Amino acid sequence: MRSSETTPAPRVEIKPRNTDTEALFLGFLGVLIFSFTLPMTRLAAPEMGGLFVGLARALIGAILAGALLLFRRERFPERKYWRGIATVSLGCVVGFSSLTGLALQSVPSLHGVVIVGLLPAATALMGVLLTRERPKLAFWGWNLAGVCAIVTFAWLEGGGRLQPADGLLLLAVILAGLGYAEGARVARALEGWRTISWALVFAAPFLSVPVLLLASHGIHADAPAWLGFAYVSVFSVFLGFFPWYRGLALGGVTRVAPIQMIQPMLSLIWSALILHEHLSARVVIFGVLITGIAWFTRQAAQARKVAVVANPSP
Repeated sequence: MRSSETTPAPRVEIKPRNTDTEALFLGFLGVLIFSFTLPMTRLAAPEMGGLFVGLARALIGAILAGALLLFRRERFPERKYWRGIATVSLGCVVGFSSLTGLALQSVPSLHGVVIVGLLPAATALMGVLLTRERPKLAFWGWNLAGVCAIVTFAWLEGGGRLQPADGLLLLAVILAGLGYAEGARVARALEGWRTISWALVFAAPFLSVPVLLLASHGIHADAPAWLGFAYVSVFSVFLGFFPWYRGLALGGVTRVAPIQMIQPMLSLIWSALILHEHLSARVVIFGVLITGIAWFTRQAAQARKVAVVANPSP
């Protein structure tokens, strides 16, 4: 009697736990930290100078990042990550910081908040181009709805009029979107805190000379301005990226980035509380609307869960 051998079926390995909730929580925590950035920048920029605030906060962040990397005895990143880290430096560290600092010298925080509300769309677009994520068509529809809501709000509030500061803010949004998306890709390998830390360190040599030149003329500011400067130097340009990049890396750019659509509403609330800017009923209505759109955008961005089939044992 002959015995027959049966080939074992391929093993199917499915991700042991769902990281979606963790990714969304970390993304929200990052957005909450970033939502204070424009009001705090507005506190500091008119007195200290927008360019100084933008560059000096990045330099202070670089010093903190360098200290952390030395304390942990981190190795210098491999050459294959240099391009991505440099992109984060250009987009998030130098570009966004300096351009928003310059813009908020001449326009109120409310105006800046509205324009920077376009950041989720910029991040999603860069995420598609850089990480090859392919969201469903509904994702783009809800994204467009969010942009339209923001533009309508700007128009009704009188912020839709183009000014030189608008160009600076729009360029800042494009560069930040590029930095966010590229940072999410690098963070999958290096983790979020290493990504932003090395990006700050990479930027430090290019920041030192201009900051020293600007500071040589003397910086005269009151306590609130220094408080605003301290916040953007420690939280906005450094600590906030820890949860943000981790969330993007875990959940994917197109899933987590739409959470940024609630950032304008949060920033407007802080502007009202910190800067005493008027918070009207229209602001509340559009804030709720944009929050709803952000939720539907995230739902539309859900990718299909694919089981990974391992190679059968020889």
